Amino acid sequence: MGLDLVSTRCAICESTGNADTLYPANFDATALNPDIFSARRLPDLLHYQMVRCRRCGLVRSDPVADPRLLAGLYRESRFTYGADTPNLAKTYGAYLKRAKRYGLVKDHLLEIGCGNGFFLKEALQQGFTQVSGVEPGQDAVHLADPTIRPHIRCELMRPGLFPPDTFSAICLFQTLDHLPDPNEMLAECHRLLKPGGIMLCINHNIDARSAHLLKEKSPIIDIEHTYLYTPQTMRQLFEKHSFHVCEVKPALNLIRLHSLLRLLPLQKNVKHKILSHLQNSTFGKLSLWLPLGNLYLIAQKA
Repeated sequence: MGLDLVSTRCAICESTGNADTLYPANFDATALNPDIFSARRLPDLLHYQMVRCRRCGLVRSDPVADPRLLAGLYRESRFTYGADTPNLAKTYGAYLKRAKRYGLVKDHLLEIGCGNGFFLKEALQQGFTQVSGVEPGQDAVHLADPTIRPHIRCELMRPGLFPPDTFSAICLFQTLDHLPDPNEMLAECHRLLKPGGIMLCINHNIDARSAHLLKEKSPIIDIEHTYLYTPQTMRQLFEKHSFHVCEVKPALNLIRLHSLLRLLPLQKNVKHKILSHLQNSTFGKLSLWLPLGNLYLIAQKA
């Protein structure tokens, strides 16, 4: 392919190899560019080799591009989904409200992979006294609301970025799938949470009905995704890091019909024609709560 790839290991059982191939790789070096690594782009169905661990069932890409290259791609990626952020804020906000049943304290919330900070505004509106965000995309941070931008650190999340026992809540929305080392991230999240603090995650569900139906044509089979989880493998991963998993279930998303059609595996010329007609139409702006193949997890630090 003209580029160096590195092998991955199962994040749960940490085995290498010992996996069955689900889908062979279908990309070349030209796919590793900032546009391809921009969130919520028009699906292009490019992906690494996808495998499933024989021991624990976790699905991962193997091999993948070097993490240093990936960091640069995410840094230069474009923020292109501004029109979707109101619905995303309502979706994520609904699950933040659900987390309150587990004693969530509204003091300091951290979002990892926060984009332009739209959810940080939602958290403040729900009564959190302080918010922080970490986001590698320079374009996203540049487009943040001036009142939110000072609370965002424009870099990749890494150990030591914040003191221990700082946050009452840490949120990762469509971020866990992208991480080359989820174990390092969850170990750091556990360190950063106060006792009784809450983890809230929403990400793709490889066991969803849509993933089974669409198979390799599912938009979640994507070169940005290093790992893809099921409710069971999410539970295993978080319990590995001493979290008590309160809930892990399929999630609903509030989505515009225009955005929904972007995800469907249609021919490009047909899709572009439909999207152009729906762009500013009343029908295209209609929003519905739908099961889009995601899951949510609420976990607590003992």
